[in-house]
Amino acid sequence: MSDTTIQVLINQAPHTLPQGATLADAVAQAGIQPPFAAAVNLQFVPRGQYAQHTLAPDDHIELIAPITGG
Repeated sequence: MSDTTIQVLINQAPHTLPQGATLADAVAQAGIQPPFAAAVNLQFVPRGQYAQHTLAPDDHIELIAPITGG
């Protein structure tokens, strides 16, 4: 692995992102549409902080869509 990319898991699938990528970059790469919640290493990240939340190599990102119905 080069110094210009990092490996992360998005919903258990491996993804390569540029070094310094944010949670917003990971969401864009995953292509998920709102509404959803995001957690990095099991820690919830508020939507307003996605662009400021820098990812580290081997971070585990979960993008969770709400379950509707009754």
